Amino acid sequence: MTTLRQLVQIVRAMLAMTGRITMRGLSRWTGDGGSYRTIQRFFHTTLPWAALLWCFVRTHLLTSGEDVLLIGDECVTTKAGTETYGVDRFFSSIAGRPVPGVSLFALALVSRRDRQAFPVAIEQVVREPVTLPLPRPAAAKRKPGRPQGSSTHAKADAPLNAEHTRISAMIQGLVTRMRSYVTVTYLVLDGHFGNQNAVLMARRLGLHLISKLRSDSALYYPYDGPYAGRGPRRIYGDRIDPTAIPERFLKQTTVEDGVETRIYQIEARHETFDQPLNVVAMVKRHLTTGKRAHVYLFSTDRTLAWDVLRDDYHLRFQIEFVFRDAKQYWGLEDFMVIKEAAVTNAMNLAFFMVNLSRRLMRDRQDTDPNRSVLDLKAHYRGLSYAEEVIKLLPEKPEPGLLRRLLAQVTGLGRIHRLPVDRLTG
Repeated sequence: MTTLRQLVQIVRAMLAMTGRITMRGLSRWTGDGGSYRTIQRFFHTTLPWAALLWCFVRTHLLTSGEDVLLIGDECVTTKAGTETYGVDRFFSSIAGRPVPGVSLFALALVSRRDRQAFPVAIEQVVREPVTLPLPRPAAAKRKPGRPQGSSTHAKADAPLNAEHTRISAMIQGLVTRMRSYVTVTYLVLDGHFGNQNAVLMARRLGLHLISKLRSDSALYYPYDGPYAGRGPRRIYGDRIDPTAIPERFLKQTTVEDGVETRIYQIEARHETFDQPLNVVAMVKRHLTTGKRAHVYLFSTDRTLAWDVLRDDYHLRFQIEFVFRDAKQYWGLEDFMVIKEAAVTNAMNLAFFMVNLSRRLMRDRQDTDPNRSVLDLKAHYRGLSYAEEVIKLLPEKPEPGLLRRLLAQVTGLGRIHRLPVDRLTG
């Protein structure tokens, strides 16, 4: 209960405060019972964040049996110095180069109905120290061909690498936790996971993978010719040329701003995958210049319709809005703690606030249709100012004056002003 009271104070401070969200900044907005030492004790307490995030999402943001997708992505936040736990050089897609900082992998549930992502599991990515192997003595030249006693290994039995093993453990814990409430069928990941290892990971978890292949991937039509009469049956037909896909695979053609987009759906083979893939090829052509570009989306579910596959991959981008809000409004870029427990708490607290802010804005959608996170923070900052002013008055204002006072003060700094009838109602 002590930790819960501290969390309530910190949440109220984060909703109202301005400036960077650090322990020092929080202590200036928490009021009585929220000293700097109290904030320190909270950040150095080990908390079950995976259970807290899922419990909040289950209770306040989802309904039982809702149609959801499980999406995941990595997020890098820059940090200076060398003392922060897990600090290293990670590739940042925003900067386009490796940057010093900390990295985390996030899992979120996306509601197909609401089209919003709710983070449910966060884990920091910590690289193991690299030890250089000892130099090997020069090996004698061996004979050509397979070494005696060696055997082939099925692609389906290949072991997962360290990254996929870590992510698999995260997903397994989450799926077990929410099994009785919602059922997840599809795991949606970005193009970094468009490989056989990610397919194995998803399949061993009982999920179908939706991802993106490289644009230069060598895809082949399934072979439908006659059997040669000897040896194994062929499974690879002709290689797919994105500029000359047969019309029988065409699903949609659109033209917008001088660009023609043709969408094809093909059951294709890739030499590094152990199963056929449901591939959606989106081929774009500029009608004036003739320039072409194409994208390959794929799913391991060969029965998935092309438009559903494309829309589900589009929904993957919702997790990027989660990262944006966590960095811009809730302190993911601001924390200055360096210990492992404190860094974990700072990261998870930022994503907890993303979920909380979305619930608060959902409650205000009838009275505030143009709501935003900045308007939400302005509202609670105004409430904080009004409470302090009312405490100084010799007597409590009458209800009508109090409503007008609160409406006026909580509207300061808003982007979208509320109508007058809603201010005084």
